[in-house]
Amino acid sequence: MNRLSLKTFTLLQTVTSVGLSALAWVVTGVRPIWNGSLPSDRQRIYFANHTSHGDFILLSACLNEKERAITHAVAAGEYWRKSRLRRFIAEDMLSSVLINRQWTKPEENPIEIMLSVLDQGHSLILFPEGTRNMTEEPLLPFRSGLYNLSMARPQVELIPCWIENMSRVLPKGQFLPVPLLCRVVFGAPVAVAPGEQRRAFLDRAHATLLALNPRPERDD
Repeated sequence: MNRLSLKTFTLLQTVTSVGLSALAWVVTGVRPIWNGSLPSDRQRIYFANHTSHGDFILLSACLNEKERAITHAVAAGEYWRKSRLRRFIAEDMLSSVLINRQWTKPEENPIEIMLSVLDQGHSLILFPEGTRNMTEEPLLPFRSGLYNLSMARPQVELIPCWIENMSRVLPKGQFLPVPLLCRVVFGAPVAVAPGEQRRAFLDRAHATLLALNPRPERDD
């Protein structure tokens, strides 16, 4: 297994985490809604819709300090490794887990990398659509990663999270956020049922997440 050695939560990461969480609260007045789950020290995979680079910041801001310190967003390595600055921001400041979506080498296997993070007792923020949703559909079909992770580590709780309005706060190509109220709705845990096939589980998890959307129309 390709074990990703997570850096100790450094002073820089602590300051960044606190600062970004405070900024998220100031800009969006983010309101977490716990609908079927509650804040917990239990190891989790938070899976959410994805329309903006700011999604994981907003979700992280809803977690307590202890949870934030062990929760890492999974992000596209091909984007965040394009420059030293991007990589520094992703890994050294935000403590993200970078994966290559078009991987070719065994050590680049995204599932193995994410499992290595879970095996160190940490939690993940995962966007199972696999990319930012720039379409008119409220939620793209899920890729298989969520199912594979749950099958490999069934003890890790899967929590659906609907992130509202972030595509308006930080649209694609923009760097300055627009003040706008946001909500993150946390749903009840989901799990692979005995004998449940991959596609059936992914469709059920997709429907569970979509049902948390406070507004059924596209979140743009």
